[in-house]
Amino acid sequence: MDVVECSGVQLPLGLVPHERFVFATYFPGPNSSVVQSLQRLCEGIDRGSVYLWGHRHTGKTHLLQATCQRVAEQGRRPFYLPLSQVTRLSTGMLEDLEEFDVVCVDDIETIAGQSDWELTLFHLYNRLHEHSKAMIVAGRSTPRALGLQLTDLTTRLAWGLVFHVKALADDEKIKALQRSAVARGFELPIDVADFLLRRFPRDMGTLFDLLNRLDRDSLAAQRRLTVPFVKMLLGI
Repeated sequence: MDVVECSGVQLPLGLVPHERFVFATYFPGPNSSVVQSLQRLCEGIDRGSVYLWGHRHTGKTHLLQATCQRVAEQGRRPFYLPLSQVTRLSTGMLEDLEEFDVVCVDDIETIAGQSDWELTLFHLYNRLHEHSKAMIVAGRSTPRALGLQLTDLTTRLAWGLVFHVKALADDEKIKALQRSAVARGFELPIDVADFLLRRFPRDMGTLFDLLNRLDRDSLAAQRRLTVPFVKMLLGI
């Protein structure tokens, strides 16, 4: 399999991990136990498998990539596999992944009903288990609700720790946006963050897209963010 290394993280050729998807920029809210468990796994304190499930924009991809980054910092070998972007390729890309210390599999719902991918992922789980390596899988629903045809794979996914990654409350979303802004090097006043939540869809994907735009436009204008300035930028 052709792979590329970025910041110590191995992933399929052509893919790049998000540079800001680290634990320091993840606002846990109700998911602190999830973060703690993943960090223990990164440190090698815990082993085995972890399954994360939750709706879109709850930060599952962020957590997987943050895990990979932390594992790499520990001098160990992580691999990040986003199934939504690779199922057009051969299942042969899952061969020899037991050579890695931690394998993070994203978007598992993508392969539901694809018998070849389900069977190959099942065998990968078994090989990682036999070699005492860790596997972390993320999907939009519980293992039993994924609609997998291979019952044994469903069973394997539910063997280890299973966490529901919950959405943030509105006040937590504001804190998450402010934390991300600080990581980017600018300030997001609370009145501006509150304005964004009141005027736009409240899912974190939309909100972070807005933050990216405001970061770029405020930097170009060399102006700090205020509600009137944001209204002008967004044409409101």
